[in-house]
Amino acid sequence: MTPPSRPVPLALARLCQHALEEKKAGDVRVLDVAALSSITDYLVIATATSDPHLRALRVELEKVLDGSHSPIVGMETALESGWTVIDAFDVMIHLFTAPQRELYGLERLWKDAVEVGPPQAAKASRAARGAKGRKSAKAVKVPKAAPQPPRAAKAAPAKAARPKPPSRKRRSV
Repeated sequence: MTPPSRPVPLALARLCQHALEEKKAGDVRVLDVAALSSITDYLVIATATSDPHLRALRVELEKVLDGSHSPIVGMETALESGWTVIDAFDVMIHLFTAPQRELYGLERLWKDAVEVGPPQAAKASRAARGAKGRKSAKAVKVPKAAPQPPRAAKAAPAKAARPKPPSRKRRSV
């Protein structure tokens, strides 16, 4: 009996990305670090809204990795640390709460990595889901504000009209 085949690293990274997006993880990014790292090919970075959400994301990823027959080499999570790391050998997943993600800044650390965007079909389906139930940008008409009259300069206090004094020219003699 042949062992079940594992997905290629990019497919596994996209699978993890999709699972995290379905569980409402924020700002999910996939970075190709194969040329920069000797320990993994892809980093998947996502933000959880709270510690319970962080645990739910971890559990979901365990199910997805198990279902794809990808072994989990290691997992590191400390109680209420705000950071969970799952090592699936070719793909390393980092889950953070927002303050921890900002603090550690993995995107800045791996700034030379190439970000892998979602496939075009996934982008289109997400855009369609996002537009569901709301009007498109073309259909929304924003009323223009009525033009405001120009502001008048502050009026100087009115001076009483006085006749001009006769000019005093010196006459030469």
